[in-house]
Amino acid sequence: MSKPRIFSGMRPTGKLHLGNLLGALDNWVRLQDDYECVFAVVDWHALTTGYEDTDEIRENTENLVIDYLSAGIDPEKSLIIKQSDVKQHAELSLLLSMITPLSWLERCPTYKEQLRELEGKEIMTYGFLGYPVLMAADILVYKAQVVPVGEDQLPHLELTREIVRRFNHLYKPILPEPQARLNDVVLLPGTDGKKMSKSYKNIIEISATPDEINSIVSGMVTDPRRARRNDPGNPEVCPVYAFHRVFSKPHLEDIRVGCSEAGIGCVECKQKLAETLNEYLEPIRQRREAILKKPGFVREILEQGAKRAGIIAEATLEEIRQAMKI
Repeated sequence: MSKPRIFSGMRPTGKLHLGNLLGALDNWVRLQDDYECVFAVVDWHALTTGYEDTDEIRENTENLVIDYLSAGIDPEKSLIIKQSDVKQHAELSLLLSMITPLSWLERCPTYKEQLRELEGKEIMTYGFLGYPVLMAADILVYKAQVVPVGEDQLPHLELTREIVRRFNHLYKPILPEPQARLNDVVLLPGTDGKKMSKSYKNIIEISATPDEINSIVSGMVTDPRRARRNDPGNPEVCPVYAFHRVFSKPHLEDIRVGCSEAGIGCVECKQKLAETLNEYLEPIRQRREAILKKPGFVREILEQGAKRAGIIAEATLEEIRQAMKI
């Protein structure tokens, strides 16, 4: 019996950070043994909000694949692809756009939310509005039954399901309705206490060197009311403690008490965190170093992925063309 298929992807907008690792990549790694997985670098999606400056897309794509591999995605178990290498994504997106009512796209909560977040940026484009249709095509071209998502992506996935129901009703019931598999999300603040985001420049990249980790952690925001070493702190408002809560569980109570009773200072607390993060990231660094010693390895992985994914995608498109009589 074949395994159920999963599709998921990330945009190549920069190197991945700890939030990406804990919120998505770690989940992907765990899914590889139980599902047939397709993991994509969705470079066309990067154009929906960043079409003006594309200078770094190719470099970011390669870095993203390296991040996938170093985090533990195994090309022997999973397909790793670049979206634009599999042209059937674009063909299916075009065909699905013919049957998707405009009102469905305009009411999408994430569309409205991004319009607010990116106010002042020129994103009133056909591609930005149609982002969910391309996302549906990404999933459906592989007939993926399961999509690992965060809660913020559920409206997009429901729109995919609506498109499937409309297609199956209009033509032939050949597309599955993909089910959501909610990621086990671990929320981390940014180093400044705000939401961790590349745009805020408050991230910790999973490719950071030990020295970079030490420097970033030493500059992290702490409890603002703890002005002196002997002042008691409040761990619950401290971003450093939020990281300890995730990465220092065996010693968490000692850290909490030490902070709240001024048994340890912020400098020492940060040093402990830097040591813990460096230990946590060391296996990822080692895998990354091994990959970087193989020139052309990323290109080879993407070429193999595109070839294998193209066979699956073309079989789906042939069924769809026949169903639509084109």
